[in-house]
Amino acid sequence: MADTTEKQLLHLVIGGELSSLEGVTFADLEKVDIVGVYPNYASAYAVWKQKAQMTVDSAQTRYFIVHLHRLLDPETSKS
Repeated sequence: MADTTEKQLLHLVIGGELSSLEGVTFADLEKVDIVGVYPNYASAYAVWKQKAQMTVDSAQTRYFIVHLHRLLDPETSKS
């Protein structure tokens, strides 16, 4: 079992090609890159930065960090 002394603030890193630069609509949902779920923002940010740098030449491709902890517990998650 994982060490649970540090509170998990789950974050999802996701990305792919957008249909337009003006919005956040993926061109093809079947090609969305679900990178993974991370226990804190710092871990998610490191992976997001790496993926974003790998796709820097593709203006239509974007990666995002989704704060899952805010969705799972909106009443108590403030960070």
